[in-house]
Amino acid sequence: MEEFVYLGSVIHSTTQSPADISCCNAITRTAVQNLESQIWKSRISISTKLKLYNTCIVPIFLYGSQCWAVTKSDLHMINVLDQWCLYKLLGIKWYHHVWNDDVRVETEQPHLSATVQAQRLSLFSYIVRMPDESDAKQILKLPPWITRGDHRMPPYYVDEDYPAGPGIIEPLPERSS
Repeated sequence: MEEFVYLGSVIHSTTQSPADISCCNAITRTAVQNLESQIWKSRISISTKLKLYNTCIVPIFLYGSQCWAVTKSDLHMINVLDQWCLYKLLGIKWYHHVWNDDVRVETEQPHLSATVQAQRLSLFSYIVRMPDESDAKQILKLPPWITRGDHRMPPYYVDEDYPAGPGIIEPLPERSS
């Protein structure tokens, strides 16, 4: 099984998050479009629209973001969604030729990618405060080749009694041909 949905999040065998981010992206776009005629195009003040955006739309996208493995291309996709939402909120069309920085200054909104990064760091700080015996804390102590998804062991002898998992003792001797 390559991927499955668990508690609304897409879990993929490669431990990467583009599928989950794309799913949240699509759900968020749908929510913004559903509110377009009732809220975004109405005469409600921009500050009220921003409060609605931060209260109703942003949490839809951030659901499960603490566990995402975010790459640069994912951050770009998140920022594109954020800018699209703000353009909808302000009623700006593509042919108005408004700079993204001007929209950001007018709304005083932080980048959605920065919010995702803050969510991820909050999960990390929670795990760091856990007891040393907890499984989540033990995962932080794993060697880097395991956390990168490369499950092949390096060419070293391994100490199975190491308290935080296998530890490297010394390199294997060269093979004779």
